[in-house]
Amino acid sequence: MTDQAPAAQTDSPEIPGKPVSASRTTLSHIMTHNDTNLLGTVHGGVIMKLVDDAAGAVAGRHSGGPAVTASMDEMAFFEPVRVGDLVHVKAQVNWTGRTSMEVGVRVLAERWNESAPATHVGSAYLVFAAVDADGKPRRVPPVLPESDRDRRRHQEAQIRRTHRLSRRRAILELREKRAAEGFDD
Repeated sequence: MTDQAPAAQTDSPEIPGKPVSASRTTLSHIMTHNDTNLLGTVHGGVIMKLVDDAAGAVAGRHSGGPAVTASMDEMAFFEPVRVGDLVHVKAQVNWTGRTSMEVGVRVLAERWNESAPATHVGSAYLVFAAVDADGKPRRVPPVLPESDRDRRRHQEAQIRRTHRLSRRRAILELREKRAAEGFDD
């Protein structure tokens, strides 16, 4: 006989949390002529691919297995990236739900041959869903913020999640209303 209270009935056992630092990563890449757009700067799509790659690595590390991009909430470009820039893509899990995670990404660029500080050239927020071998959602560990900055990012991620869900609800309601009015969109 044990002196512990019985566990609450749930569909699966509680997963222990992981600190933000357990999956935080940096991906670095030097930009070449193959990465440029018609203006001679690095194509935004090249930066977005690096962002998705780094965020995917973080999501997989945090969840302990495969994770797929569910959405990109925001991708902001602040400065152009040029050929010869060394780009550093820093990513971390900001928030977790039951099967999803928000990953925040900060993009920095510095000249490959200079020692000047890197410039913040972009930021993004992506949502990843953890999946099993059959592509079905699977539980993720809670994220454990470790610093005041991590706690701020966690709170901001909750705000973005609330906005995503509210926006989705409003769009579905509008579509239902238009369908009821006979519009075939």
